[in-house]
Amino acid sequence: MEDPAGQRQVLVCQYQNCLARGSAQVLAAFQSHPVPDTSISASGCLGQCNMGPNVRVVPDEVWYCRVQPSDVPAVVEEHLQAGHAVEPLLHPRFHPKRF
Repeated sequence: MEDPAGQRQVLVCQYQNCLARGSAQVLAAFQSHPVPDTSISASGCLGQCNMGPNVRVVPDEVWYCRVQPSDVPAVVEEHLQAGHAVEPLLHPRFHPKRF
């Protein structure tokens, strides 16, 4: 799924369950916070319907769940610009907490 130019992609699920939970607004929030060398794309189902809205960042392979429009500035600033995942939003299936 990596962009041919090698740039980072933010995929925001726009399938039924995520849409019902506000993913269109999440997508719009990302689109209003552009980041150089990063594309923002609507995606089909990411297969994590019970945890939506879901956002996947590739090629980083970071998955965020239950993302709200108010979370987008933190993802942009902390992850896309500073390179640090936003821990409270990490999807537990892909990023289990280590004790």
